[in-house]
Amino acid sequence: MRTQQIDTPAVSPAAGPPAQTDAHAPAPAQRPTSPTPEEYGVGARFTLLPLTDDFVAVITDALAVDPELRAGLEVVTDDVSTFVRGPESDVLGYLTAVIARAGRTGVHTVAQVLLSRGCPGEVACEVADGVAYAPAPLAPIPATGLRAAAHWSLYPLHDGPDGDHMTAIYAAIEGARRRGTLTRGEHFATRLDGDLADVLTTIGDAWLTVGRSVRHVATHATISLNSPSSVDSPSAPTSAGDR
Repeated sequence: MRTQQIDTPAVSPAAGPPAQTDAHAPAPAQRPTSPTPEEYGVGARFTLLPLTDDFVAVITDALAVDPELRAGLEVVTDDVSTFVRGPESDVLGYLTAVIARAGRTGVHTVAQVLLSRGCPGEVACEVADGVAYAPAPLAPIPATGLRAAAHWSLYPLHDGPDGDHMTAIYAAIEGARRRGTLTRGEHFATRLDGDLADVLTTIGDAWLTVGRSVRHVATHATISLNSPSSVDSPSAPTSAGDR
């Protein structure tokens, strides 16, 4: 056992002998330090898919959003996707701004978004088992004025305290219903519709809520803006199931 050397101060005769120190007494227990969002593996990967011949300009312009939105974030773009790491609210705010900037071109744009938080979601994880990082509530995201449709899936990568991962998923769907973005269940996904900010807030709130009880949680969404086959379009096909 390692012991700490203690320097004994000089004592005058009038002061009396120094207090006895037990060199073998255990050190006071220290509570684990809460990891940072970066240490805990909080972040996103997303890919913009503007359906236009001028897709390069749409993508590069969308990524050139206000630099202040990138403050405190790590953002890395390669030929497949863009990686974003940092606090949850900042990640969601940045995603909303980038996707909205592409959507305001009027081009039919699809965004593939993956959010992940908690080890072992990161490439390397040094956070010990049992150490949790509790997220702050998601900061409000201002409305964009852009209608978005999304197919959304939520993946708690461990059972919750009640031993059932579906409880968290049903709660997330109910949260979407209360927010007014829930449209219907789909094969392998849930359909969300609404302002882009409301859709991403629905996704982010569920991600954080599950993350308070499950160490590693991921969520994925395919988001569509300005689709010519949107249900708001008069020329959009209808099916018997939609009537």
